[in-house]
Amino acid sequence: MTAPLKIAVLDDFQNAARPMADWSRLNGKAEVTFFTDNLRDDALLQRLLPYDVLVAIRERTAFSRSLIEQLPNLRLLATTGMRNRGIDLAACRDRGIPVCGTKGGGSPTAELAFGLMLALARNIVAEDRALRAGQWETPTIGFMLKGRVLGLLGLGKLGAEMAHFAQAFGMSVIAWSQNLTDEHAASLGCRRVDKADLFRQADFVSLHVVSSPRTRGIVGAAEFAVMKPGGYLINTSRSALVDEPAMIAALTEGRIAGAGLDVFDQEPLPKDAPIRAAPNTILTPHLGYATRESYESYFPQVLGAIEAWMAGSPINLLPDD
Repeated sequence: MTAPLKIAVLDDFQNAARPMADWSRLNGKAEVTFFTDNLRDDALLQRLLPYDVLVAIRERTAFSRSLIEQLPNLRLLATTGMRNRGIDLAACRDRGIPVCGTKGGGSPTAELAFGLMLALARNIVAEDRALRAGQWETPTIGFMLKGRVLGLLGLGKLGAEMAHFAQAFGMSVIAWSQNLTDEHAASLGCRRVDKADLFRQADFVSLHVVSSPRTRGIVGAAEFAVMKPGGYLINTSRSALVDEPAMIAALTEGRIAGAGLDVFDQEPLPKDAPIRAAPNTILTPHLGYATRESYESYFPQVLGAIEAWMAGSPINLLPDD
């Protein structure tokens, strides 16, 4: 008899994968193990060695060429989403390992980004903590979003959603990206500006561009230097877009008013990470995509992709780019 496949679902921090799909369909064919923690380096390698199939939840675990080449049993890699910058696709291709993804799932990241804006504008987190500590009246005074300027770095699908939300709140929206045209911006009720002008004019700057070599560090000391002292940065995209030391310096020195961040250079965020001590920040643990609706879409598709591969016809293969 052929031994059942060994499948590992990694980094399931919220215990979401097991109840969101009918894994019993694999009974007798595969053994599925769910891991709720995150390992790195040799501990990660030792954990993964026995498994034929690995399921990655977005980019919580990076699959470098070195790691992939040390996993002799690995035959399929599945990931939530149709893009995963943490997987070396060329290394998988060289080993003949298909990489399958999931489609749809909605785009809740824009909602989280806008929620961070509201929380910063009205000091919601600080007020909650003060009230729980017994303080009813606090010296902080919030402000309305109406009449403020939202600057969008990127005006793709998520940027367009942010523009829609902002306009509903009475904000004006400006935008910039390397390929953005005046016509596309205008079609979404936005105004295209130069990059420097976006940082000068915006009360909030929200990042919605893909991480790539040309966008790495696209927000650095020069951008923070021209932001309004009352300006805020929102990053629910990728941490590599921002020069973190420059951001921490701008926050610490009061050159910008605050930041709402959902993505970090190392995740889970280490206890001694410098950003934890930065003032006027709201930090969330990469929750942009982590909604019930997304999980209800992701994990049945992951299961279906595994079954299709077992039947000899892999589906939803990730593109090389």
